[in-house]
Amino acid sequence: MLKKLNYGDKIGVIAPSNPIIESNIQELEMAKKLVEEKGFKVEFSKHFFSNTNGYSATPQEKAEDLNYMFANNEIKMIWCAKGGENSNSLFEFIDYKLIKDNPKIICGYSDITSITNIITEKTGIVTFSGTNFKTIATDETNFSFNEAINRFVDCSTKLGKPEDYKVLKEGYAEGNLIGGNLNLTHNLVCGKYSIDFTDKILFLEELGVETPPAFASNFLYYMKQNGVFDKIKGLWIGNYNHESGIPLEKIVLDVLEEEYNFPIIKSDNFGHTENKIVIPIGAKAKIDTGSKEKITLLEEVLS
Repeated sequence: MLKKLNYGDKIGVIAPSNPIIESNIQELEMAKKLVEEKGFKVEFSKHFFSNTNGYSATPQEKAEDLNYMFANNEIKMIWCAKGGENSNSLFEFIDYKLIKDNPKIICGYSDITSITNIITEKTGIVTFSGTNFKTIATDETNFSFNEAINRFVDCSTKLGKPEDYKVLKEGYAEGNLIGGNLNLTHNLVCGKYSIDFTDKILFLEELGVETPPAFASNFLYYMKQNGVFDKIKGLWIGNYNHESGIPLEKIVLDVLEEEYNFPIIKSDNFGHTENKIVIPIGAKAKIDTGSKEKITLLEEVLS
């Protein structure tokens, strides 16, 4: 079980995806100030501001920062600064044995879910889909930051409020949570760096301004054609806003049609949305559409 975060602990912040550009610097300094005012210490990684390639730091630089934060006993949590497009470039340079031997909290969303899912797959430790470090400062409210505190400090096991959820297909399922951003998750279906979807509860969200409905359909069909939906136990659909007004649940149901028997639920409380809960990837959960709480954790992941 992972160790929880305590006030006074040091948090390491890394930038394993897109580079920190000039407009981000003030945002990240504000996020640092807010986290420090809450009672924590903050350390930016060695290559935090690197843009060696012109579009990001090198994979080696990013992985060096990630591995260092896991190896450093003073760092009690690793928080990813922002998302982007190419965090998968780290995969072959991550020291998975080091991480397994030195487990600690790592959190982020969007492109970061590539890294968190692979770490969980390769090491078995729980990782977290939740607010990125930068969005602590750029969100309009402190909801997502408070959700992180509730999870990491207070060890809350809640996954939002019952009224956040609606049922798309009834049923009951138990399984370990896996997933995150749809685009990134569909890239983890096959190949050397893939994740095992067997008996999992899959959660998916997508950024509408970058992914029109046809793209989302493409990703889902790729997953369907490669057997993902034959393996999972349940599906949890998250946030997606596109100018067409077409919701992600319609796209999902168009792809799945009536072929599958697992339960499907919908909420707007994770992913590219203002109010983000923290989801423990790898933790066991259940979907029970007949219960007041449609999804609940079946185990504690922090102590």
